[in-house]
Amino acid sequence: MSLKEIKHPSKQDKDTSNDPYSGAVEVDGWLYVSGQGPLVDGKIVGTTVEEQTKVVLNNVKTMLEAGGCSLGDVVKCTCYIADIKDFDEFSNTYKAHFSGVKPARTTVEAKLWGGILVEVDAVARIPQK
Repeated sequence: MSLKEIKHPSKQDKDTSNDPYSGAVEVDGWLYVSGQGPLVDGKIVGTTVEEQTKVVLNNVKTMLEAGGCSLGDVVKCTCYIADIKDFDEFSNTYKAHFSGVKPARTTVEAKLWGGILVEVDAVARIPQK
């Protein structure tokens, strides 16, 4: 088994050896994307669940593309929302980003870093070339 670290494009030229986790890991034809928050240049973007979900899924997409995948290759997402009362707002925004067969999904309420409202991680099958 060979592991390959996939870095966010903004970190390609940076030493990430001291970071506590990889942005994504490729192994045996699969891409595991770490939890993505609503961050752009280290700052929280958006104040509503809808706004933050759009940013989060764009960040997931960026990591997928860095690993040779697209949202259409995702088979599983784990979603964290700060308040379960926001489930419908989150879910409506989330589903607009996926077409065809939707990924399997788990959604849980969680206390999230820095007061963010949404975080999503993903598992995707890397397309064969």
